[in-house]
Parts: sequence; structure tokens; C-alpha cells
Amino acid sequence: MPHPRRSSPLAAYFAAAIGVLVVYACLHPFSGWRDPGLPLFDFLDAPWPRYYTWVDLTVNVIGIVPFSFALVPALGRLPRGWAVTLAALLTFGLSLSVETLQNFLPSRVPSNLDVGCNSLGGLLGALAGGRWGERLFAPDSGLTRWRRRVIVAGHPGEIGLVLLGLWLLTLLTPESLLFATGDLRRLLDLPTPLQFNPTRFVKVEAAIAASQLVAVGLTARCMMREFSPASLALLIVLGLGAKTLAMASFFAPGNPLQWATPGGQIGLAAGAALLALGLLLPARTHGMLAGMALLVGTALVNLAPENPFLPSEVALIQRGNFLNFHGLTQLAASLWPFAVFAYLGLLGASHPGAAPRKP
Repeated sequence: MPHPRRSSPLAAYFAAAIGVLVVYACLHPFSGWRDPGLPLFDFLDAPWPRYYTWVDLTVNVIGIVPFSFALVPALGRLPRGWAVTLAALLTFGLSLSVETLQNFLPSRVPSNLDVGCNSLGGLLGALAGGRWGERLFAPDSGLTRWRRRVIVAGHPGEIGLVLLGLWLLTLLTPESLLFATGDLRRLLDLPTPLQFNPTRFVKVEAAIAASQLVAVGLTARCMMREFSPASLALLIVLGLGAKTLAMASFFAPGNPLQWATPGGQIGLAAGAALLALGLLLPARTHGMLAGMALLVGTALVNLAPENPFLPSEVALIQRGNFLNFHGLTQLAASLWPFAVFAYLGLLGASHPGAAPRKP
């Protein structure tokens, strides 16, 4: 007997997070606001642009698909047809809103082509969400069963999964050190406090990778009802895969293993060993240790000199929607540790991993 339709809180959290990131990416860098003195929707009547790339068009279509895909199961209390229609309309409204706001940013050019591509992507994502999204988040789906068995119940578990998804997004920042998050210097335009010294840099880089890996691993453990080594290993492998993808895709020419510097390799090995030791400690200490490791890693990221082992920022692909994506990943990477600090406080003193399983 089919389950009655109901909304998925996890899908709603993912849709909200994706929506916020889309708004940031499209309005970055949020500076130089002015009134252009033109009609707000004048860009909708503009002719087909003379210069465009199929890569940009494809990114504009595919990039919005996850938003409308997640919206459909998030709107699960509505009939399926209404949920699909509303998800597509909300995606169109989101795209039209940010393109209209781009009128007021000198570094942005609103485009009716972008609105059209986003709307097409919204429709495709909504249709896919109606077809597969509800199955993915259904009470009897594999994802839901895994989430119910492994992850803590309620909003803490759902927020934790979103944070881990955002952590994977932070690793798509190509010029950052391995696992490095919390760099406020770019966000606040602050100078680098330390000069480069080869020996010191390798040590700092290794300490950043190790401490951040411990922080991520123990945070993931805190949100587990029961320890799942396979899930934790998969998370780390996905993280390394995301970093490898960034190095291969966003530098010209790309080098997939450019992140594997001497310090990165040492930090990865040391972090894995420290994480294994930390997991052997009592469950009630995991949250405290995760917070301490995150604090150490974030402080070191903001003290570290510029990374000389990576290509300069000039070598970054500087075209099209990469600039939007780059701004998005930088924001996520800068703010992620502070969101995790708040999340660890939300979990409280009692270790959720020790919570009894539901029958």
C-alpha cells in the first residue's frame, strides 16, 4: 500500500540551503549598488545576446535543477501535480528576482537568457523531483532507512546532513589548502599575517589538513545514532574526490592531484590516525574534540601564508558562470566552521550517537 504524501523536512532544508547559495552566487560581490535609471524589467525584451557559450547555457540549466528537485518532496503535502507546478514557478520567481536585482549591481548584467535557462532547469528539476524525488525521500526509501538507522532523529540530523553536504561544496574551492575552511581574510579583505617559509608552511598546511579532517569526522560521528565506518569513509573519499575535481576543472591547465602537496599528504595521514584515535574515546567527548579541532584548524587557516604550491589565481578559469560558482564556494568555505560551531552547540552536552535506536 503506498504511503500517504507528506513533506520531507530534509528536502526542505536542502532546498533552502541551495536557494540561499543561488542568491549569493548571482548577486556576489554585493557591492556598488546603484540605481541605473532604467525600467526594472527592460532586460526581458532584450534581443538574443551576441556573445554566449553553450557551457554557460548548460550551467544555467543544470545549476538550478537541484533546487526545484528538492522543492517537490519538500512540498509533499500538496498533490504531486501541484507540487511540481509550484516548484517550477518558485524557481522561475527566484531566477527573475535575482536577475532583476542585478540591475542595481555594476558588476552584473541581467539577462533574459539566464531567466529562460533557469526556468527550463527548474521545470526539468521539478519533473524529476515528481518522478524520483519523492521516492528518494519516501519513508521506505533506502536513503530514509539509512537516515533513520544511522543519523540522529529530527532537525539535528537533517541540519547535520546539510552541513556535510555544504562541506563537500567547500572543497570545490580550487585555490584553498586541503580541507581548509574558515578563511575570513578573503571575505573581509584582510592581509596575510605571516610571510612564507618553506619548512613552516609544510607544518602549517599539514596541521590544517589534519585538524580539519578530525573536526569533520568527529562532527559526523556526533550526528550518528550508531557508528557507521563505511559512511564516514565514504564522506572522506567524496571530499577528496571533490577536491580532485576542482583541481582538474578550475585551473588551466588542470592537475587533479595538485592538492597532494607534501603538507597535504602528511596532514591527511596524520588526520586519519588522529581521527581513528578520537573515535575510540568515549562518545561524550566527541563534540568537544570536534570543536577544539575546528577551532585550531580555523585559526591556522587565517594565519597561513599564501599557498605557493598551487597555481596563481590568474590561472583560474575566469569566464562565464565560474565566477558565480567561485564566489559561492568561497562563501561556503569561509562560514562553514562557524555554522558547525553553532550546530555542535545545538546537539548539546548529551552525545546523540549514544541515543537508542528506534524499533
